[in-house]
Amino acid sequence: MQNKGKYYITTAIAYTSGKPHIGNTYEAVLADSIARYKRADGYDVRFQTGSDEHGQKIEDRAKRAGMTPKQFVDKNAAEIRRIWDLMGTSYDRFIRTTDPDHERQVQKIFKKLYDQGDIYLGQYKGMYCKECEAFYTKSQIVDGDKCPVCGSTVHEENEPAYFFKMSKYADRLIDYIESHPDFIRPVSRKNEMMNNFLKPGLQDLCVSRTSFSWGIPVDFDPKHVVYVWLDALTNYITGLGYDADGKSSDLYRKYWPADLHLVGKDIIRFHTIYWPIFLMALGEPLPKQVFGHPWLLQGGEKMSKTKGNVIYADDLVDIFGVDAVRYFLIHEMPYENDGVITWDLVVERTNSDLANTLGNLVRRTIAMTNKYFGGVVENKGAEEPVDADLKETVTALYPQVEELMDELRVADAITAIFNVFKRLNKYIDETEPWNLAKDEAKKDRLATVLYNLTEGIMAGASMLAPYLPNTAEKISRQLNCKLYDFDTLTGFGQYPSGNKVTENPEILFARLDYEKDVKDKVEAIMEKQKAAYAAEQAAMGESPKDGESPKDGESTVGEISIDDFAKIELKVGEVLACEPVEGSKKLLCSKVRVGEKILQIVSGIHRAYEPEDMVGKKVIVVCNLKPAKLAGVLSEGMLLCAEGPDGSLSLLTADNQEIPAGSSVS
Repeated sequence: MQNKGKYYITTAIAYTSGKPHIGNTYEAVLADSIARYKRADGYDVRFQTGSDEHGQKIEDRAKRAGMTPKQFVDKNAAEIRRIWDLMGTSYDRFIRTTDPDHERQVQKIFKKLYDQGDIYLGQYKGMYCKECEAFYTKSQIVDGDKCPVCGSTVHEENEPAYFFKMSKYADRLIDYIESHPDFIRPVSRKNEMMNNFLKPGLQDLCVSRTSFSWGIPVDFDPKHVVYVWLDALTNYITGLGYDADGKSSDLYRKYWPADLHLVGKDIIRFHTIYWPIFLMALGEPLPKQVFGHPWLLQGGEKMSKTKGNVIYADDLVDIFGVDAVRYFLIHEMPYENDGVITWDLVVERTNSDLANTLGNLVRRTIAMTNKYFGGVVENKGAEEPVDADLKETVTALYPQVEELMDELRVADAITAIFNVFKRLNKYIDETEPWNLAKDEAKKDRLATVLYNLTEGIMAGASMLAPYLPNTAEKISRQLNCKLYDFDTLTGFGQYPSGNKVTENPEILFARLDYEKDVKDKVEAIMEKQKAAYAAEQAAMGESPKDGESPKDGESTVGEISIDDFAKIELKVGEVLACEPVEGSKKLLCSKVRVGEKILQIVSGIHRAYEPEDMVGKKVIVVCNLKPAKLAGVLSEGMLLCAEGPDGSLSLLTADNQEIPAGSSVS
C-alpha cells in the first residue's frame, strides 16, 4: 500500500468507577476497527485509549470499599485494559489520567491558562447537597433545608474555585464550526451543539474544586484540584508528549491534530465546545473531526447489577468468541440511531451471518476442492457469463467500503463485505458444482468455479480483517494464502493457481441453540453477577435506608380535591435525548417531545437509569409545572416515577408504545 500519511484516532477515556459493560466496550471495538482499517489502507496510525481516574465519586467509592483512591483506580483501570485487550483492541497507548506525565502537563496547562488570563479565581456559591454533589439556590430548597432532588439535608457552602472564561472564545468556535462542516458528525449532533449551547451563550466553566482531594493539585494553589474536563480532555495531547512550555515531543508534532475523536453522543458537548476552546486558548490546532456515536442499549429491561443482567464483553466472549462479539457490536449499530443487544439477538446473528453465510461458504468451498481435486485450486479459464457478475461484485468491494469508511459508516461497510459472501453463496447455487462433477467434460469448468469461489473468499476475508481479524487469519490459513493488500483488490485473480487448501478445515463459527446451548450459561452468569454485587455492597458497608417505609397503598400526604387534581396536565412524552447533569450524581437532563413541543426536564433518577436507558421511552409528563432550575439547569416539567420501599425507582411509562407523544393522561 502507498503511504497515505498519519492518522490519529482516540476514544473517550473510560471512567474507573467499575467494570465496563458491553455498551462501554462497543466504543473501543468500533475505534479499533477504524484504526485497523486505516493501517491496512496505507495510513500511519496512532490509536490512543485509556481511563479517567479522578473525582469525588472515585474518592467516595474508594473510601466505601476500604481502599485508597489510587488502589481503587489501579484495580478498575486494569479491568478496563483487560477487557480492551480481550477484544483485540490494537491501541498504541493506554493512557491513565494518574500517569505522571499527564498529571504534570495538566498542572502546566492550568498555570499557562491562568497566567494568560483565561482562568480566574472566583466563588462556587450555593446550598450544597453532598449526596447529589450539586449546588442549589435558596429558592430551590424544599422545607427549609432539604435537597429538591434526593431529600437530604443541604448546607450552605461558599467554595473558592477557578473558572475558565468560555465566552471569550465562543464566537470564534461558532465561526470554526460553521466553516468546517465535517468537524462534528453526524450533522444532527452539530445542530444540537449550535442551537442548544453555543448560540444561547456559554457560561464560564468551573475548573477546580476544594471540597475533595482526589485530583491533580493546582501546583500554585494546592488547596484546589483540577476539576473534570480540563484534566480528562487534555489526555489527547499529553499522551502524545505535548508540553505547555513549548517543548512538545516529535510524536506530538507528527500526529497532532487528531484526525478523529470517537466519543459517545452523551459527551459530545464537552468534546466539541470545551475541548476546542481549551485548544484555542493554548494556541494549538483543533481536531479534524469529532464523531458522536449512538448508544448500544440492552433490550427488554434496564441493566441492573442487582438483577444480575448487565451484559459484559468477557461473558459474551466465553460463549460466542471474540470475533462473534466484535461482529455483533459493529454490525448492529446504525450510523446515528441506537442499537440493541440481547443474548438471543447475538445467537441469531451468529447463526445467520457468521455460521451460515460465512462459515458454511468457506467450509463448502474447501470440502468441494478436496473432494474433486485433492485440495488443489486451479484456474482453468473455463469462463461462463455468470462469472462476470460475480467478479464485478468482488472487485467493486474495496471502493465501496472505502467510501463508507470515509463517512464512518462502519456497520454499512461490514454489511457490504457480507453481501459479497452472500453473492458467493448464490454463485454456488447458480453453478451447481456437484452437477458439474458428474460430467468429466466439465472438469475444467468445475475447477474454474472453485477457483472463482476461493478468490472471492480471499478478497472478502482481506477486507474483513480490520473488523474480524482472527477470522480473517483463519480463512487465510485454511486457504493457504496471505491476505491481499487493499490496493490490489480491484483486480480478480490473485490467488495462486495450483495452490493447495487445507485438508482439515476448522469450523469458523458453530451454530447455537439458545435454549440448549446458551440459556443455562446466561442464568449462571446472572447468579454469579448478583452474588458478586451483593458481596461488593457488603464490603462497602451499604445497607437499606433507615426508618420504616409506608405500608403499601398508605398515603404520606394530605388529601386534595378533584379540582386540585384537575389543575395537573398529564401527557405522554417521548424521550429524544438524555445526558447527565454536570456536577450531580442524581440528575439526568432529558429532551422530551410532547406533541409539537420539546421540553427540557431534569429528574433525580440517575441512580436507577443511565442516559442510554431513557432514550425512546414513552413517559408520563407533568406539562404545566412552573419552570425551575435544578443544579443550574432549567427544567420545564416533571417525569412521574414510583419509589419502592427499598428506595428503587421506576418511571411510569405508556405500555402501548403506539400511543403518540402528546396524548392526554387521565
